[in-house]
Amino acid sequence: MKKQIVYIHGADAFSEYGAFLESLKTRDIGDPLSERPKRWPDTLRSELGDTFEVFMPAMPNKQNAHYEEWKIWFERHVPFLRDGVILVGWSQGGYFLAKYLSENAVPFSIRALYLVAAPIGRENFGGEDGGDFNFDTSRLPTLQEKVANVYIFHSKDDPVVPYTHAEAYKKMLPGAQLVSFEDRGHFLVEDFSELLAHLRETLD
Repeated sequence: MKKQIVYIHGADAFSEYGAFLESLKTRDIGDPLSERPKRWPDTLRSELGDTFEVFMPAMPNKQNAHYEEWKIWFERHVPFLRDGVILVGWSQGGYFLAKYLSENAVPFSIRALYLVAAPIGRENFGGEDGGDFNFDTSRLPTLQEKVANVYIFHSKDDPVVPYTHAEAYKKMLPGAQLVSFEDRGHFLVEDFSELLAHLRETLD
Protein backbone atom coordinates (compact mmCIF):
# COMPACT_ATOMS: atom_id res chain seq x y z
CA MET A 1 0.00 0.00 0.00
CA LYS A 2 1.31 3.44 -0.93
CA LYS A 3 2.47 5.84 1.76
CA GLN A 4 0.38 9.00 2.03
CA ILE A 5 1.44 12.62 2.25
CA VAL A 6 -0.89 15.63 2.35
CA TYR A 7 0.56 19.00 1.39
CA ILE A 8 -1.28 22.24 2.23
CA HIS A 9 0.01 25.34 0.46
CA GLY A 10 0.33 28.90 1.72
CA ALA A 11 -2.08 31.80 1.34
CA ASP A 12 -2.92 35.31 2.51
CA ALA A 13 -5.63 35.96 5.09
CA PHE A 14 -7.02 39.32 6.22
CA SER A 15 -9.19 40.36 9.12
CA GLU A 16 -10.30 43.47 7.26
CA TYR A 17 -11.66 43.36 3.72
CA GLY A 18 -10.26 46.82 3.07
CA ALA A 19 -6.75 45.54 3.82
CA PHE A 20 -7.25 42.80 1.22
CA LEU A 21 -8.37 45.36 -1.38
CA GLU A 22 -5.34 47.49 -0.58
CA SER A 23 -3.06 44.50 -1.06
CA LEU A 24 -4.52 43.96 -4.54
CA LYS A 25 -3.65 47.56 -5.38
CA THR A 26 -0.12 47.51 -4.01
CA ARG A 27 1.38 43.99 -4.12
CA ASP A 28 4.14 43.28 -6.62
CA ILE A 29 2.80 41.30 -9.58
CA GLY A 30 6.17 40.86 -11.25
CA ASP A 31 6.35 40.44 -15.02
CA PRO A 32 2.95 39.12 -16.18
CA LEU A 33 4.54 37.68 -19.33
CA SER A 34 7.27 35.70 -17.61
CA GLU A 35 6.92 32.08 -16.57
CA ARG A 36 6.33 31.55 -12.87
CA PRO A 37 9.49 30.29 -11.16
CA LYS A 38 9.35 26.63 -10.16
CA ARG A 39 8.95 25.93 -6.47
CA TRP A 40 9.64 22.70 -4.61
CA PRO A 41 5.95 21.73 -4.27
CA ASP A 42 5.69 21.67 -8.09
CA THR A 43 7.87 18.56 -8.20
CA LEU A 44 6.91 16.98 -4.88
CA ARG A 45 4.98 14.13 -6.50
CA SER A 46 7.60 13.32 -9.12
CA GLU A 47 10.50 13.57 -6.67
CA LEU A 48 8.90 11.20 -4.17
CA GLY A 49 7.94 8.67 -6.83
CA ASP A 50 5.22 6.10 -7.38
CA THR A 51 5.43 4.53 -3.93
CA PHE A 52 3.77 7.63 -2.45
CA GLU A 53 0.27 9.07 -2.69
CA VAL A 54 0.68 12.84 -2.49
CA PHE A 55 -2.51 14.81 -1.91
CA MET A 56 -2.16 18.48 -2.86
CA PRO A 57 -5.62 20.03 -2.52
CA ALA A 58 -6.02 23.50 -4.03
CA MET A 59 -7.38 25.29 -0.99
CA PRO A 60 -10.08 27.93 -1.66
CA ASN A 61 -9.43 31.60 -2.34
CA LYS A 62 -5.77 31.69 -1.39
CA GLN A 63 -5.46 35.45 -2.01
CA ASN A 64 -7.92 36.08 0.82
CA ALA A 65 -8.34 32.75 2.58
CA HIS A 66 -10.95 31.97 5.23
CA TYR A 67 -10.52 29.21 7.76
CA GLU A 68 -14.05 27.78 7.57
CA GLU A 69 -13.75 27.38 3.79
CA TRP A 70 -10.42 25.60 4.17
CA LYS A 71 -11.82 23.40 6.93
CA ILE A 72 -14.70 22.26 4.70
CA TRP A 73 -12.40 21.55 1.78
CA PHE A 74 -9.82 19.71 3.89
CA GLU A 75 -12.53 17.53 5.43
CA ARG A 76 -13.71 16.57 1.93
CA HIS A 77 -10.33 14.82 1.58
CA VAL A 78 -10.34 13.12 4.99
CA PRO A 79 -12.21 9.96 3.83
CA PHE A 80 -9.31 9.18 1.48
CA LEU A 81 -6.66 9.25 4.20
CA ARG A 82 -5.33 6.26 6.13
CA ASP A 83 -3.43 5.61 9.33
CA GLY A 84 0.18 6.75 9.19
CA VAL A 85 -0.38 9.77 6.95
CA ILE A 86 2.14 12.61 6.94
CA LEU A 87 0.85 16.20 6.87
CA VAL A 88 2.98 19.03 5.45
CA GLY A 89 1.89 22.66 5.78
CA TRP A 90 3.84 25.49 4.21
CA SER A 91 3.38 28.99 5.64
CA GLN A 92 -0.37 29.63 6.08
CA GLY A 93 -0.92 25.94 5.31
CA GLY A 94 1.08 25.07 8.42
CA TYR A 95 -0.93 27.50 10.50
CA PHE A 96 -4.13 25.94 9.19
CA LEU A 97 -3.01 22.43 10.16
CA ALA A 98 -1.88 23.62 13.60
CA LYS A 99 -5.29 25.16 14.25
CA TYR A 100 -7.31 22.35 12.75
CA LEU A 101 -5.50 19.59 14.64
CA SER A 102 -5.62 21.57 17.89
CA GLU A 103 -9.39 21.90 17.65
CA ASN A 104 -10.50 18.69 15.91
CA ALA A 105 -10.11 14.93 16.11
CA VAL A 106 -9.30 12.98 12.94
CA PRO A 107 -10.24 9.36 12.15
CA PHE A 108 -6.69 8.32 11.27
CA SER A 109 -3.30 8.31 12.96
CA ILE A 110 -0.75 10.92 11.91
CA ARG A 111 2.82 9.75 11.61
CA ALA A 112 4.25 13.25 11.31
CA LEU A 113 3.31 16.90 10.95
CA TYR A 114 5.69 19.27 9.18
CA LEU A 115 5.27 23.00 9.86
CA VAL A 116 7.33 24.73 7.16
CA ALA A 117 7.85 28.48 7.66
CA ALA A 118 4.53 28.56 9.50
CA PRO A 119 3.26 31.66 11.33
CA ILE A 120 1.77 31.53 14.80
CA GLY A 121 -0.46 34.13 16.42
CA ARG A 122 -1.75 37.41 15.03
CA GLU A 123 0.91 39.54 13.40
CA ASN A 124 0.56 42.17 10.69
CA PHE A 125 2.44 41.19 7.54
CA GLY A 126 1.70 44.37 5.58
CA GLY A 127 -2.04 44.24 6.26
CA GLU A 128 -2.24 40.47 6.07
CA ASP A 129 -2.69 39.24 9.64
CA GLY A 130 -3.94 35.66 9.49
CA GLY A 131 -7.60 36.59 9.53
CA ASP A 132 -9.85 33.93 11.06
CA PHE A 133 -7.01 31.38 11.04
CA ASN A 134 -5.91 32.91 14.34
CA PHE A 135 -6.81 30.77 17.34
CA ASP A 136 -6.10 30.20 21.02
CA THR A 137 -2.55 28.88 20.77
CA SER A 138 -2.69 27.61 24.35
CA ARG A 139 -4.39 24.58 22.74
CA LEU A 140 -1.27 23.75 20.71
CA PRO A 141 0.19 21.25 23.21
CA THR A 142 -2.73 18.91 22.39
CA LEU A 143 -1.03 18.36 19.02
CA GLN A 144 1.52 16.14 20.71
CA GLU A 145 -1.28 13.84 21.83
CA LYS A 146 -2.56 13.46 18.24
CA VAL A 147 0.64 13.45 16.18
CA ALA A 148 3.49 11.00 16.59
CA ASN A 149 6.17 13.46 15.42
CA VAL A 150 6.17 17.22 14.84
CA TYR A 151 8.90 18.88 12.78
CA ILE A 152 9.35 22.65 12.50
CA PHE A 153 11.32 23.76 9.43
CA HIS A 154 12.27 27.45 9.40
CA SER A 155 15.05 29.65 8.08
CA LYS A 156 16.57 32.34 10.26
CA ASP A 157 16.51 34.82 7.37
CA ASP A 158 12.82 34.32 6.50
CA PRO A 159 11.62 37.78 5.36
CA VAL A 160 7.94 36.81 5.47
CA VAL A 161 7.47 34.86 8.71
CA PRO A 162 10.19 35.75 11.25
CA TYR A 163 12.20 32.97 12.86
CA THR A 164 10.69 33.93 16.22
CA HIS A 165 7.53 32.14 15.08
CA ALA A 166 9.45 28.86 14.85
CA GLU A 167 10.82 29.46 18.33
CA ALA A 168 7.29 30.06 19.60
CA TYR A 169 6.13 26.76 18.12
CA LYS A 170 9.07 24.96 19.69
CA LYS A 171 8.33 26.51 23.10
CA MET A 172 4.70 25.37 22.98
CA LEU A 173 5.58 21.99 21.45
CA PRO A 174 8.68 20.95 23.44
CA GLY A 175 8.57 17.47 21.93
CA ALA A 176 8.86 18.85 18.40
CA GLN A 177 12.11 18.88 16.45
CA LEU A 178 13.20 22.30 15.18
CA VAL A 179 15.15 22.07 11.91
CA SER A 180 16.80 25.44 11.31
CA PHE A 181 18.36 26.92 8.17
CA GLU A 182 20.49 30.02 7.78
CA ASP A 183 19.79 31.25 4.26
CA ARG A 184 16.67 29.68 2.74
CA GLY A 185 14.32 32.63 3.22
CA HIS A 186 10.64 31.64 3.02
CA PHE A 187 11.56 28.45 1.12
CA LEU A 188 10.50 30.04 -2.17
CA VAL A 189 12.99 27.74 -3.85
CA GLU A 190 12.92 24.99 -6.44
CA ASP A 191 15.18 22.61 -4.55
CA PHE A 192 14.20 21.54 -1.05
CA SER A 193 16.11 18.28 -0.93
CA GLU A 194 16.45 18.45 2.85
CA LEU A 195 12.69 18.16 3.29
CA LEU A 196 12.42 15.38 0.70
CA ALA A 197 15.14 13.38 2.45
CA HIS A 198 13.44 13.92 5.81
CA LEU A 199 10.07 12.77 4.44
CA ARG A 200 11.59 9.60 3.00
CA GLU A 201 13.38 8.85 6.26
CA THR A 202 10.21 9.41 8.28
CA LEU A 203 8.22 7.06 6.07
CA ASP A 204 10.86 4.31 5.95
